[in-house]
Amino acid sequence: MVEKLIKAAWYGSLFQSPDKFVLVVDVDRENPVDVVAPFRERLIERLRGSGIGACVQYAYARQHLEAWYFADAGSLRTYLGRALGNVDTSKPDEIDKPKEHLRNLLADRVYTARVSEEIARALDPKTIYERSPSFKGFLDAVMNGDGSPT
Repeated sequence: MVEKLIKAAWYGSLFQSPDKFVLVVDVDRENPVDVVAPFRERLIERLRGSGIGACVQYAYARQHLEAWYFADAGSLRTYLGRALGNVDTSKPDEIDKPKEHLRNLLADRVYTARVSEEIARALDPKTIYERSPSFKGFLDAVMNGDGSPT
């Protein structure tokens, strides 16, 4: 699927083809090196074979991307209009089942990609960067680093 998306973006560009793609992988608490390895090993070779010369950077979330939302607890609380329950927001990457917890906090509202986008827009990326090593790794990959949390 990743290969298809990259090819669509590369060949579908009306102006200039992208010079970089950032692949964000949700490693679900597995070893990030093991989860990212198959992409590193196969994806570049297949893209080069298709004439795509863009750089591919890799980043990962230790568990679910929703854990990043809990890093900006104040803004998330404001968005939801309620307390965040029994989670340690000082260590967002260690929250167990953050997507499930977020769904419960949404109560009657269905958690969709659109809702996720609304939440993300309500948060402060600087706060998340300071509190989530995996988000910091993601931004590092976007800025041409290797995507590994520090």
